Amino acid sequence: MPHETPLIATIVVGLVLAFIFGAIANRLRIPPLVGYLVAGVLAGSHTPGFVADQELAAELAEIGVILLMFGVGLHFSLKDLLSVRAIAIPGAIVQIVAATLLGAALAWVLGWNMQAGLVFGLALSVASTVVLLRAMQERRLIETERGRIAVGWLIVEDLAMVLALVLLPAIAGAINGGGSSEGAIRAANDPLASYFNLGVGGVIALTFGKVAAFVAVMLIVGRRVIPWTLHAIAHTGSRELFRLAVLAIALGAAFGASKLFGVSLALGAFFAGMIMSESELSHRAAEESLPLRDAFAVLFFVSVGMLFDPMTIVNDPLPLLATLAIIIIGKSLAAFFIVLAFGYPTGTALIISASLAQIGEFSFILAELGVGLGMLPEEGRDLILGGAILSILLNPLVFAAVTYLRPRLEKRLPSTVEPAADTNIPAVEEPDVEEIHPTTLTDHAVLIGYGRVGSLVGDALKEIGKPFLVIEDADKTVAKLRDEHIETIVGNAANGDILAAANLAGARQLILAIPNAFEAGQIVVKARAANPVISILARAHSDAEVQHLQDLGADAVIMGEREIARGIVAHILDLDEPKPEGPLTE
Repeated sequence: MPHETPLIATIVVGLVLAFIFGAIANRLRIPPLVGYLVAGVLAGSHTPGFVADQELAAELAEIGVILLMFGVGLHFSLKDLLSVRAIAIPGAIVQIVAATLLGAALAWVLGWNMQAGLVFGLALSVASTVVLLRAMQERRLIETERGRIAVGWLIVEDLAMVLALVLLPAIAGAINGGGSSEGAIRAANDPLASYFNLGVGGVIALTFGKVAAFVAVMLIVGRRVIPWTLHAIAHTGSRELFRLAVLAIALGAAFGASKLFGVSLALGAFFAGMIMSESELSHRAAEESLPLRDAFAVLFFVSVGMLFDPMTIVNDPLPLLATLAIIIIGKSLAAFFIVLAFGYPTGTALIISASLAQIGEFSFILAELGVGLGMLPEEGRDLILGGAILSILLNPLVFAAVTYLRPRLEKRLPSTVEPAADTNIPAVEEPDVEEIHPTTLTDHAVLIGYGRVGSLVGDALKEIGKPFLVIEDADKTVAKLRDEHIETIVGNAANGDILAAANLAGARQLILAIPNAFEAGQIVVKARAANPVISILARAHSDAEVQHLQDLGADAVIMGEREIARGIVAHILDLDEPKPEGPLTE
C-alpha cells in the first residue's frame, strides 16, 4: 500500500541531484560544492518540480555538521586549542564586532531600526562551520598552525552565537515592553531561569556556567569514559560495534551537550572528537566516520540551496551586492588586519581571512529567530540567505584570489609587523607562507608524504645514501624533517608549482607514500607529464586502487594488505623449515 516517505525522498533526491550536478561541476573544473548548491535550489520550493522537505533536510544537514566537527576534533588536542587562544579569542570578538557594525550600517541605509541592524549584523559576522572546514581539508590545512587558528576562531564564534541566541529574545522582550526579565526567561527556555526568575544578567551567567560545566564534564569524565569505552569495544573484535560506538559517542555527545548544557551540537561533537583523539584508536575512529561525514556534509549544501530564492537577485540586486561585500570584503579585511596585528605573517592572515569570507548555518538560525521575534524584516532574511549562497559559491574564488595576491602583498607588506606582547603567540614564519625554493638535486628520489609509511621509506633511503627530498604539508612533520636536516618542500604535492620545485624532470624516482589514491592519481598524471621516464611507485588499499594508479601511469603500486599476506606466508614457511640438529659442516 503506498504511503508518504518524505525522509527517504529527501535523502534520495538530495544525494542523486547532488551527485549529478557535482559531477557536472567537477567536469567543468569548478568545485563540486557549487553543484551541490544548484541541486538544492532545484529541490527547493522556489523552483518548479519536486520539493524536498526543508525541515528534514535541515536536520540531516545538522548531522553532517556534527560529524564534520567530530572529525576535526579527532585531529586536535586540548594543547593545540589552547596554543591559539591568544589570537582566536580577541580576533574572533573584534571581527564579530566589526562585521556587526557594518551590517548595522547597511540596515540603517535600508531604513531598518536598530534591533534589525543588530540581528542582521550578527548574522553576517559568523562563518559556516562546514564551508570553513571543507576548505581547510581540501587544502590539507587542518593540522597546520593556520588550521588550528581557523578552528579556534570558529569555536569562539560558535560560543558567541550561542550567547546571542540566548539574549536576542530577552532584548526583543525588553523592547516590546515585555520586560527584560520576562524576555530573558523566554530566551533561556530553561527551568532554572523560570524558577529563579532570572534577568538578562542572570541568563548570561547561567549560559557561561553551563558552558563551563560542559567543558568540565568532558575533560574530567569524558577523558576517562570515552577512551575506555572505545578500547573495550575494540577488544570485542567486532568492527560493526566499533563503528557504532564511534557514531554513538559523536552524536550522543553532541545531542547531550545541546539538551543538558545548552551549547551547540557542533561544539559538543568537537569536544567529543578532541577527547577521543587522545586514544590510540583515534585514527581508526576517523576512518570509520569518514563515509557518513562526507554524505551528510553534501546534504548540508543541498539544504542551503533549498533556502535560496533566485528572484532575490532580480528583486534586490543592490542590497544583495552590499550584503555580499560585507561578507567577502568587510569581514575578510577585518580578519586580515587583526591577524597581522598579532604578528603573524601575511600569508597566514590571507588564509584566515579567506576561510571566514562566507556565512552559513548559524546565520540562518539567527535570521529565522529575528523574523520570528519581529526584530528583522523578511527582506533581511532573504538578503542573509542570498548572501550566504553567493558567498559559499564564491569562496573557492576567494581562495584563488588569496593565492594570487599573496606574493604581491608580501612584497608590499614585508614582515614589519611587530609581534604582539603576549608571549603565547609564536613569532615564527610558517612553512606554508615561505617562498618556494626549487631544489638543486638531480638523479634523486622525490618522497611525497612522511607519515608512518613515508618515514620508514625515508629511513631506508638515508641508510643507502640515496639523495632525496620530501614534499609534506603538516607543520609538526615539517619541523621534524628540518630537525633531521632533510630537504623539504612544504605544500600539497597536487599543486603544480610544488612538483616543479622538486625538479621531477631531473629525478629518478617518485615515491607516493600518501594513502589517498585519488590525490595520488592527480600527482601521477602531472609527474608523468613532467618526466615520461621517471619511475613512479605508489601505495594502495585495494585492487581497484592499484588498477586506477597503474592506468594513470604508476610503474609499481604496493597494496598493503597483499604485502602483509606475503609476510605471513613467508613466516609460516620459515616455521615449517626443519631446523638443523647440529653444526653445519662443509
